[in-house]
Amino acid sequence: MRWPETDGEAVCPRCGCCETYNISPRRKFKCKACHHQFSVTSGTIFASRKMDFVDLLAAICILVNASKGVSMVQLSRDLDCQYKTAFVLAHKLREAMAQEVHTGEVLDGHVEIDGAYFGGHIRPENRKEDRKDRRLKENQTGKRRVVIVLRERKGRTLPFVAKQEAEGVELAKENVDRMASLSADEASHWDLLHAAWPVERINHSAAYSVDGACTNQAESYFSRLRRMVEGQHHHVSPQYLYQYANHAAWLEDNRRLPNGEQARKVVANAMGAPVSRSWKGYWQRAA
Repeated sequence: MRWPETDGEAVCPRCGCCETYNISPRRKFKCKACHHQFSVTSGTIFASRKMDFVDLLAAICILVNASKGVSMVQLSRDLDCQYKTAFVLAHKLREAMAQEVHTGEVLDGHVEIDGAYFGGHIRPENRKEDRKDRRLKENQTGKRRVVIVLRERKGRTLPFVAKQEAEGVELAKENVDRMASLSADEASHWDLLHAAWPVERINHSAAYSVDGACTNQAESYFSRLRRMVEGQHHHVSPQYLYQYANHAAWLEDNRRLPNGEQARKVVANAMGAPVSRSWKGYWQRAA
């Protein structure tokens, strides 16, 4: 998985030389050209790892086995490591999953678009006379975000995080083929989509599906993401919401695969992902 182009023969990440020595007691390799020593995880998202290989593989199996995510407290207990270690490791794996979700390819066929809001909960005061109208902007936290999803029917799921659902119109222009067709709900900001695509609209106050016009595939994704956020993690910072959205999209797209195949795909993604810049030195606040 690390070097598929050479059928598993080690390639130096520094100079690209294919001739190496095998240092078997240390599970490392030494380049014959530049004498650089490296391991199978050098230059990947697991670079500078301290956990054993078996623990990394266990974390991957636990993460893909949980259909709606797993809390970091639970993962840290299963791996017998600190909460911070499990938190960073899981986010590195989500970053590797995101490479499979955000491929840069535009969506085609029939695409459903919808949005759902997450976070920003304001706890009401104990006494009724002290409670404020939480619908007013001055009484809100400003941490509420919307996850906008573009989902092909029988295809890929592409999520984005924004502040307003109306931003999904510009996202559709960038990520949906002009020969595709769309489905959206009755929200007025989706009216702008009619200028570029044939759009089917569904009024959810009247029905969830009429003659094939629906956003049920997008709602299925939001169902998984909402249960992940509310049921497992309980609180997700808007700073990291995009990674949980990508995680749920990956689970939704690969839900029909056996657990072993899912684990192999995550390992392959991790071996193909470069060193994380968002999570490298995270606990030293370098990110």
